[in-house]
Amino acid sequence: MSIYLDHAATTPLSERAFEAMKPYFCDVFGNPNSQHVFGRDAAKAVGEARQTIASLIGAKTGEVYFTSCGTEADNWAIKGAAMQYRDKGKHLITTQIEHPAVYTTCKQLEKLGFEVTYLPVDNEGFVSCEDFEKAIRDDTILASVMFANNEIGTVEPIKQLAEIAHRHGVIFHTDAVQATGAIRYDVKELGVDMLSMSAHKFYGPKGVGALYLRNGLKMEKFITGGEQERAHRGGTTNTPGVVGLAEALKEALETLEEDNAHIRSMRDHFVEGVLNEIDDIYFNGAKDFSKRLPNNANFSFRFIEGESILFSLDLAGISASSGSACSSGSLEPSRTLLAIGVPVGTAHGSIRFTFGKHNTMQEVDYTLDQLVRIVGRLRAMSPLYNKH
Repeated sequence: MSIYLDHAATTPLSERAFEAMKPYFCDVFGNPNSQHVFGRDAAKAVGEARQTIASLIGAKTGEVYFTSCGTEADNWAIKGAAMQYRDKGKHLITTQIEHPAVYTTCKQLEKLGFEVTYLPVDNEGFVSCEDFEKAIRDDTILASVMFANNEIGTVEPIKQLAEIAHRHGVIFHTDAVQATGAIRYDVKELGVDMLSMSAHKFYGPKGVGALYLRNGLKMEKFITGGEQERAHRGGTTNTPGVVGLAEALKEALETLEEDNAHIRSMRDHFVEGVLNEIDDIYFNGAKDFSKRLPNNANFSFRFIEGESILFSLDLAGISASSGSACSSGSLEPSRTLLAIGVPVGTAHGSIRFTFGKHNTMQEVDYTLDQLVRIVGRLRAMSPLYNKH
């Protein structure tokens, strides 16, 4: 048996997206910036994809820009806005639990003379609107708060935060890489100025993402070169990827309620089983499941190492994660878990399970049985647990 429970890291490509992409690898292969029939055919496909994505998120067609991934979209949003508006001020606001694509980018900007406030969160991972407003200064030019956390699944009050930012004339960006395809939203209703997404998080292809950039907001180029993306981003457009992104997002939103109901039922069953059958654990993230991503379950197991649990799960045919896939090579405890108050030693014993639409309840029950067995075996060998 092989069970994949790491959908926050990436998802399999949907058949619909794959079929939509196929013609643009071999048949309609032209460069969409070329001034001939091959280029025009490719440009038409890119334009239709842009229009589709815009309509699905409540944006105007000209407000959608394609990137190579969510990380590039985050980098462009933050660095582009910071450099464009640096004459107005050099203060930025973000949180302690951002994805490395945002957090590390802010750290880099500090080396260039910017000041960054990293807001704390409560023990469920929520940003306080009061703390956010207090952090705003006269020289604050940009705030970036993720829509939903990639490790613990907590969904932030983005609409309220954006309203506060705009009252003070601050640009607001949200990293919606985990939220897109799992939560239905409208960018105008949210009130955000910029929003990042990545296709491979919602059953689209890897290597393509998008940035929503509100009309009227000027941005410094992040990738210089040609005149692609209406002279905003150099680089040949990934036509098959763009088509796949649009089709995957369309499919995800068409089946959102049905898929989420299935995913929630598995996640809730799993969480209940783990909490009932394993002691000395932390269930990390929002306890109110209406404020949590439907697929996310994150636990910290006291007295044992998460890497040992992961290795044992892998041997049992189960694929999960110790946290962000982008940080999986680090030996440091999760920055997010430390921010919500999980002790350092316990944070090392953390596992993230993220379910997908193709998983079954049979797989969930098997995973639960194996997890109970694995935790029991590892704790039996742990001197820390035996002393406890």
